[in-house]
Amino acid sequence: MKRLVVTADDFGLSREVNEAVEQAHRDGILTAASLMVSAPGAADAVARARRTPSLRVGLHLVLVEAWPTLPPAELPDLTDAQGLMRRDMERLGLDLALKARARRQLAAEIRAQFEAFRATGLPLDHVNAHKHFHIHPLIAGMVLRVGRDYGMRALRVPREPRDLLRRAEPGFQAKPALDTAPWAALLAVRARQAGLLIPTRTLGLAWSGAMTPERVTALLRHLPDGLTELYTHPATAGGFPGEAPGYQYAAERDALIAPQAREAAEQSGAILGGFSDFLP
Repeated sequence: MKRLVVTADDFGLSREVNEAVEQAHRDGILTAASLMVSAPGAADAVARARRTPSLRVGLHLVLVEAWPTLPPAELPDLTDAQGLMRRDMERLGLDLALKARARRQLAAEIRAQFEAFRATGLPLDHVNAHKHFHIHPLIAGMVLRVGRDYGMRALRVPREPRDLLRRAEPGFQAKPALDTAPWAALLAVRARQAGLLIPTRTLGLAWSGAMTPERVTALLRHLPDGLTELYTHPATAGGFPGEAPGYQYAAERDALIAPQAREAAEQSGAILGGFSDFLP
């Protein structure tokens, strides 16, 4: 059986992102969105989600590069001079291993973000993290422990089969993800042990920011059995605070509403929904 969750990350980052999420759900194949609870457009995103109950919404944990939920003064080891979460993921990961106070701060921030999501009143469909930082073993442990207190039942595991990408785009040469693959495999084991629903595969890693209509359509035409999450970063336009350089936001929005993508999703025979629609 083919089951498909089509997700938009960074819900709440800006009005442009929120508009695209609403449009892609209403007119396209988007079924879910991952909310940044403390981003500038979070309140607008929550309002749109409340009036669109068929859109499944999860928590997009922000542990790097963007806005924390706790005051930056309470996170001195995790934030930069601008009050944002640090960008240097490699050094931050090392600090978490070496500094107990950094781990305490991060655990508090993770709990604050779960608490902020609960305060929206939206059902928690799934959990993932900005830049997939939850694959870090220490962070994974925190997310699993805290998430249990907030009813977390599904978690993204970022594993993307390269053979599927090559079938979708012949000649594509993907760099092997040897730096993250072992941690993703470990996360999958720990998530299953915790009784969480995880996708068989996650599509969108190699082409993050470049999930064009052609690529999304091709992936859907080669969709394997199992539970697939296809994630995107749609927006109606760029130029907003926090945008990723080089991302084709409008093209990713177009990929979700393109007639050929809708047709490919239908012809795949996949059942579309959020993670909560596929819970046992």
